[in-house]
Amino acid sequence: MQETYSISELGKEFGITTRAIRFYEDKNLLSPTRQGSRRVYSRADRTRLKLLLRGKRLGWPLEEIKSVLDMYDTEEQGELKQLQYTYQKIEQRREQLEQQKKDIDSALADLDQIEQRCISHMAKLHQFHNNSGHKNQNQKNPGKLNTHNKQPASNSIIKETTS
Repeated sequence: MQETYSISELGKEFGITTRAIRFYEDKNLLSPTRQGSRRVYSRADRTRLKLLLRGKRLGWPLEEIKSVLDMYDTEEQGELKQLQYTYQKIEQRREQLEQQKKDIDSALADLDQIEQRCISHMAKLHQFHNNSGHKNQNQKNPGKLNTHNKQPASNSIIKETTS
């Protein structure tokens, strides 16, 4: 493994722009050395960037990511504290995501119920219109209801799902 990296090498390796890397520098998350105007990143900088991007994928704010990274750099038992903190954050994030998953599943189930009621109601209306002598004006799509001169449907479909 090489000892130093350029900004373009890190960008290419991690699939991010050099602008993003400079942004992380501006937020004091990375601190490369300089050779003239050229940034030189160490293996530690590369590791920080890797951990930073992992934290972002987990949905952590930059302030929390910085706390974890700084913990590692400044304390004697930094790695242990960093791992404990990270473990806590993982558990909290997992709980949030599990709740979001439950909420999404519930919303999808509600949509399924409403959709089935709509389909059923449309079929009844279609049958009513066919039986009452009204011709379907949508000859290209016979399954589509003729809405010409039709009374507005009641809100009973939606009300049933909310009660």
